[in-house]
Amino acid sequence: MRPYLTLMNYVLALFLPPLSILLLGRVFTAIITFLIWVPAILISGGLTHPMFILLAWILIYQSHADRRDRA
Repeated sequence: MRPYLTLMNYVLALFLPPLSILLLGRVFTAIITFLIWVPAILISGGLTHPMFILLAWILIYQSHADRRDRA
């Protein structure tokens, strides 16, 4: 993956974590995250959003670490 796409995915994770996770190819995780993320945003008023950002960043980092190990 190109470096600017990696940076874009980290920035996208700030605003839409489920979409960022979906772009990694983790469809099931993205769907589950979306189903939890929307009610959490509506009920808590955004207080839980940093938790989903952290989840997306960890998955992005893990995905790139796996690619580095394979190469």
